[in-house]
Amino acid sequence: MSDALAYLVKARPDAVGHYFAFLKACGTHLDPKTRNLISVITKVDSQTERGFKQYLGRALREGCTPMEVLDALLMAFPTLGLAKIVWAVDIILAMNLPGFDPAALTAKPEWHDVMATKGVPVGEVIRLEVAGRGLFVYRAGTREWRVYDSRCPHQSTDIPDLALKGKTLTCPKHDWAFDVHSGDCIKKGNSPLKLWPSKIVKGRLLAQW
Repeated sequence: MSDALAYLVKARPDAVGHYFAFLKACGTHLDPKTRNLISVITKVDSQTERGFKQYLGRALREGCTPMEVLDALLMAFPTLGLAKIVWAVDIILAMNLPGFDPAALTAKPEWHDVMATKGVPVGEVIRLEVAGRGLFVYRAGTREWRVYDSRCPHQSTDIPDLALKGKTLTCPKHDWAFDVHSGDCIKKGNSPLKLWPSKIVKGRLLAQW
C-alpha cells in the first residue's frame, strides 16, 4: 500500500474502508496464490512498478513458484501484450531474485550447507551468503535454529547486516522492521520474513530452498 493510501485509510476510514472491503470480498472464493497472481497481472497491465513488486512478493510468499508467475504473465498475453510482459520481466531481472535464474526455474528444492553449529552461542544472529542467497541465521536454542531469507517481503530489497540492531532488523528502503527472533513484522508492514526449512546434520546447519 502506498503512503498516500495508508494516509487516506487513517484519515477517512468511513469512505476508503469500503473500497478495501470490496476488494477483499471479491477474492473470497479464490485461494491466496490465485488471488495474488491476478493482482500481479493487474499491476503489470497498469505498469505500476511499486505495486507490481509488492504483489509479486506476496505471490511468492503465498507459495507461487517463479515459473507459475511467468506462466501467469504469459497466459495474460492477450490483454497485456508483449511490451508489458517484457516490462515486468525487466523489473524481475533488476530485482535479482534467485528463484528466477533460468537454472533455478526447473530445479527442485534442495538442502544447502549453511554453517557449522559449533561455537555459535544461543541468541546469536548471523548474516551469511550461501549459494547466492542472503540469509539471517538465528540460534534460538541448543537444537533450535531459524534461517530467514534476507530479502524484505515488501519489495524484495536485500537487507544488509548493518540493518540489524539488537533483535530488530529494519529494511533500509521503506523502514519495514522485523523481530529477527520470530520473523514477525513489527513496524510498517504485516508480512513476516521468509523462513526456510532447516536441520542439523553432523554438526552442520542445513537449509532448504
